[in-house]
Formats: sequence, C-alpha cells, structure tokens
Amino acid sequence: MISRHSDADLAAHIADGAGQILLGVRHGGLLGGRHLGDVGDAMAQAWISNVLVRHRPHDAVLSEEGADIGDRSSTDRVWIIDPLDGTSEFASGTADWAVHVALTEGGAVTTAAVSLPAVGELFRSDTVDPPVTPLTGRMAASRYGGSYESAWVSRRLSLNMIGIGSAGAKAMAVVRGDVDAYVHAGGQYEWDNCAPVGVALSAGLHCSRLDGSPIVYNQPQPYMPDFVICRTEIRDDLLTALDEIW
Repeated sequence: MISRHSDADLAAHIADGAGQILLGVRHGGLLGGRHLGDVGDAMAQAWISNVLVRHRPHDAVLSEEGADIGDRSSTDRVWIIDPLDGTSEFASGTADWAVHVALTEGGAVTTAAVSLPAVGELFRSDTVDPPVTPLTGRMAASRYGGSYESAWVSRRLSLNMIGIGSAGAKAMAVVRGDVDAYVHAGGQYEWDNCAPVGVALSAGLHCSRLDGSPIVYNQPQPYMPDFVICRTEIRDDLLTALDEIW
C-alpha cells in the first residue's frame, strides 16, 4: 500500500485520532482509576500500531505500550510513540495528559505531533509557531515536587515552579508560552519526550540534555536520564546555572 499521507499529516492524524479514542474510553465515567488507564493504554496502542503498520510498513516503531515493530538497530526511520502520556492524570479525570507521535531519522526528530485531547489542542512540528508572549517568570514542574536540578534553576533564575501533569503537557506549556522552561532530571524514556522535543525544536525553543549536549533518539536502551526545554532568551543563564551543579 502507498499511503497518501505525508509523514507530518500522518503523525498529526495519529495523535488526534488516538486522542479521540481516549476521550471515548472516558465517556460517561463508566470506567475509572486503574481500569480506565489500562483500557486507555491498550486501545490507543492497538490503534496506533495498526495504523503505522498499514501506512508505514517499512518503518520501525518504538512505543511505551507495545513490543518494538521492526528492527530499530538497522532501520533509519523509527517512529517513537507514547499512546497515553500521563496515564495517572488520564485515569484521575484531569486534563493534562497527552498523545505523543514522532518520527526520527538518524537519531533526530524529523516530524512530531503532540495532542492534548482533553483541552482540544494539537501541536504539529510543521505548523507550530514560536511563543510570542513575554517571558513569564515561571517554569513547569511535577505536581509532586521538582527535582533538585529544577529547584536549583528555579532559585538561580527566579522562576516560580508551576505544577503540571504529564511530560507532554509540561513541554507544550513552554511551546504555548505559559511557562519559560521545563527541566527534567528524574529519568524518563524516549517516548516520554521525543515528540514534545520535536515540536519544541520546531517552535524555535532550546532543547538539550542538561549539560547542553544534543538529544539523540533511538538508542539501544531508550532510557533518557535528563533534558531541558526552554525559551532561547534564558538558555544561556539556565545552562550556566545547571553547569554549577551538573
């Protein structure tokens, strides 16, 4: 089959479609808690994996909720997916959860889409605009408290820490201009931040590891210990602050 969709359109359709499925899983409050999260993860994963196999049969896929599709070690084009980023937020009824869809080539994100279904927002790397709002003096942090590194940046740059749920919601808060930075040092996996980083880079934001080095995806072990997404206006000061402790 020859797909009529470009990579960018396909990523956006997948992120939006999986979000609609997840909203349907929530419908009527018929499920809740762990059961809601488990069903949401499973249904979104099944739909996304089947769509990619049909439309991009020669690409590999790395996903949080399923076994690898194809051989990531020998395939240049690898989709990195999180069918439901923020399962606990989704299951508890809050709005800050996301769907992540990204295509990487040679370890770099070339196409990405992040959907925030509960608030009706879809961010595409091919259409996203840079934030135009003034700096806010705020940074995204976990609702359960920030890491030592994020707290250090908060103090050094006088940024107020704002609790936001999933990684995708935090990253899109920077893209939207609601906060100035998202500093993560507690460990994640590639699917947690690949699509958000792809969208953020396309929006002209700074994205790197905490030591300032580039983020490289499709590693044999897809663990991502740390990263930062921030406005370019504070990049140098933020990396200098991290260099004091990192």
